[in-house]
Amino acid sequence: MENQIDFKLLAERYKTELLQNCLPFWLKHSVDHEYGGYFSCLARDGSVYDTDKFIWLQGREVWLFAMLYNKLEKKKEWLDCAVQGAEFLKKFGHDGNYDFYFSLTREGRPLVQPYNIFSNTFACMAFAQAAEATGSDEYAEIAKKTFARILERKNCPKGIWEKSYPGTRPMKGFSLPMIICNMALEIENILDDKGLLEETIDTCLHEVLDVFYKPEAGMMVENVSAVDGSMIDCFDGRLINPGHNLEALWFLMNLGVRRGDSGLAGRCVDIALKVIDFGWDREYKGIFYFMDRKGCPPQQLEWDQKLWWVHLESAIAMARGYQLTGRKECLDWFLALDEYMWSHFKDAEYPEWFGYLNRRGEVLLPLKGGKWKGCFHVPRGLFQIWQILDKISEPHGAAHNQ
Repeated sequence: MENQIDFKLLAERYKTELLQNCLPFWLKHSVDHEYGGYFSCLARDGSVYDTDKFIWLQGREVWLFAMLYNKLEKKKEWLDCAVQGAEFLKKFGHDGNYDFYFSLTREGRPLVQPYNIFSNTFACMAFAQAAEATGSDEYAEIAKKTFARILERKNCPKGIWEKSYPGTRPMKGFSLPMIICNMALEIENILDDKGLLEETIDTCLHEVLDVFYKPEAGMMVENVSAVDGSMIDCFDGRLINPGHNLEALWFLMNLGVRRGDSGLAGRCVDIALKVIDFGWDREYKGIFYFMDRKGCPPQQLEWDQKLWWVHLESAIAMARGYQLTGRKECLDWFLALDEYMWSHFKDAEYPEWFGYLNRRGEVLLPLKGGKWKGCFHVPRGLFQIWQILDKISEPHGAAHNQ
């Protein structure tokens, strides 16, 4: 089967979708030429239906266009797009102490306090890539200061905005160490203290693989006891997010490549294959959004929806896993995801992809952007998969599985 697959042709499909459909959509519709920053609430045809600006998505779009400028092509329109977004974030995005708000009005007035540490992580990634693209010392300094705030806040991410009652059931979440695993490589070029970078990577690897990964579950759980790292038998303690698992695993595969640790890739693939088998909907295909590790009813009413980012991140994980290990199971899963994504999330009439499907794979919301979906997972996924498939298409491009 592997010999019959034209990886070059597959790669070209993702490349074309990125460069001819996805990126032009965001460049045309999302840039706010009057106030700066980006509109993310875009209807199916790209028209703006809400002008509030969400910091996660502002930072992600800066990062995306700066990253493509740095890694793919020095296109002026990509740099201009990234810089105007970075300037908006610099002026309005944070509280002066480099804690970034959750959302702003169109003009840049704060709407929601900086309670969410992920606003910081995406801003940090944004300014690191923008600094590399422009050579700006100011952007690099903002990235460094934001990274310092992330490290200061990581043990109590929400700070004064933490809503859980202290001491009753203290938990810590998987999302932060997962994001920091990826962020560490994004900011490597602007960090003066390389020892701090390695220490951060070590801590993240330990957190993901030794604390949140539970052999008895076969995957990472979303929340563990903040006291001893044990699993807790409650809604949050039983929660599994297959997409989070698989996204984190391709981050870890990249860390393994960076460190020359081939064993790490193998371990990640072993876990990834268990996760996707657990999360796959055998009746309607696709991957569930939320699951309960014991099979109890999840508290999230949207648990059975099929989301764009879950499938794109899973496809990256399977393509990367196949590239690094040659495991046929990874290729089989990638091809299943490829078929599902292009037949369900791809909009045949307008550019960009749908984000939200019901369990049966029917479009639940026709939006192309909103409070959570912006210029990030689709273009990043298309870029990553294109690059991986392109390398696989080369002679000896995928590892031979012994």
